[in-house]
Amino acid sequence: MPDRYIKKILKARVYDVAVETPLEEAKGLSERLKNRILLKREDEQPVFSFKLRGAYNKMVQLSEEERACGVVAASAGNHAQGVAMSAKTLGIKATIVMPKTTPDVKVNNVRRLGGKVVLHGDAYDDASAHAKKLVEEKGMTYVHPFDDPDVIAGQGTVAMEILRQESGPINAIFVPVGGGGLIAGIAAYVKYLRPETKIIGVESEDSACLYEAMKAGERVILPQVGIFADGVAVAQIGEKTFEVAQRYVDEVITVSTDEICAAIKDIYDDTRSICEPAGALGVAGMKKYVARDGIADQTLIAIDSGANVNFDRLRHIAERSELGEKREAIIAARIPEKPGSFRKFCSALGKRNITEFNYRYSDNDQAIVFAGIQTKAEADRNDLINELQDKQYEVADLTDNEIAKIHVRYMVGGHAPESLENEVIYRFEFPERPGALMNFLSKLGGKWNISMFHYRNHGAAYGRVLVGMQVPEGERDQVGAFLEEIGYNYWEETDNTAYQLFLG
Repeated sequence: MPDRYIKKILKARVYDVAVETPLEEAKGLSERLKNRILLKREDEQPVFSFKLRGAYNKMVQLSEEERACGVVAASAGNHAQGVAMSAKTLGIKATIVMPKTTPDVKVNNVRRLGGKVVLHGDAYDDASAHAKKLVEEKGMTYVHPFDDPDVIAGQGTVAMEILRQESGPINAIFVPVGGGGLIAGIAAYVKYLRPETKIIGVESEDSACLYEAMKAGERVILPQVGIFADGVAVAQIGEKTFEVAQRYVDEVITVSTDEICAAIKDIYDDTRSICEPAGALGVAGMKKYVARDGIADQTLIAIDSGANVNFDRLRHIAERSELGEKREAIIAARIPEKPGSFRKFCSALGKRNITEFNYRYSDNDQAIVFAGIQTKAEADRNDLINELQDKQYEVADLTDNEIAKIHVRYMVGGHAPESLENEVIYRFEFPERPGALMNFLSKLGGKWNISMFHYRNHGAAYGRVLVGMQVPEGERDQVGAFLEEIGYNYWEETDNTAYQLFLG
């Protein structure tokens, strides 16, 4: 079997459309992980993904009769773009069936490349079933995204380039896995020439079809597939790809959404490029491997497999990246409902920076706050919880709570109870620097009772805070002078329509 794939990879025709991508050192990651980290930049292909290699190598070998009938493919996006570009280059009509959940950037690019797009189903397997139905009905040639020897061989040219670009020892190569075409091609080639190099697959925890198959010793079908990393959202590993993986893949590592987001940030920090979630799997798995085994002074390569990500997903990715690096803890805590409680609670946090603070008055006895706290590592988070509990605070750690991270943090609050009186609302801006929020609370917290508070660190030059305070009518004229002493920009928002509709 390896001889067959080696010959196919060496003879693969990919460079009519694909380019040889660079193998770059990630200097920041190398320094942090104490290993030599190299990124294979497949995000620099003309369609921003390695998929172009396999698609073209398959299609360029079609007969004239097959070309005349046209091709059909099913894809979550990257294979679709590869097929569309290959079809345009070869003058073949292409129909692409894509899940309805595919990011717009991929759908629009397929159309720009001349492919006919059919949106069907919520995941790759739904689209695949529909594409095969079109093959039966219209006699088109099906271009499989991964489970085809010619597609596998095309993806294997990535390994051919890596071994040519890095002549020294390579300890491990970390490969994103969806259906397995990329890892099969890389594993077959690398293990034939450098059997000492580990090939490690990396999958998202919610679409780990190869991990489950390796564990079971046979291909399995996942009952449900998560689509955050849409490029690898596959319920079952390919038959041909699993045959190669079983023989040549050393290990499969699974990573969480937060770990993927952290890896996207790592790649951005080193390359100033933004990869898609599936594209960052290699780096996420590499970090987990290094931390788990205490690896140092090795040469490790991660495949940066693609950069097709919708711009509007970046906000969510940025939010989750700090959690993925264990640099933020999310907690809920009960504090007394009385002036000075905020200040006392923040003091209990020590010198840690507050990244978020949400609170809404509930009753006269106690308040429940939702807070994000900057931490250095998971051990620091555990120390934080213990310190607060030692100071008699009732604390819940929500850092790994998906509902808290996705929904609750944005829903904390609601309308004030009828018992709340004399509330005034102010919006503030203050220079974002260590201690700025604590300074603000120290000056504000002891004068009037704080009935609402929202702050989120956005990495900008200025912090933004929305505050509700209970100020008796007779003391309203003192507020302006008091706030001037604090020295931050502020605006009264008591009459703001949004406040009146949702919070007042």
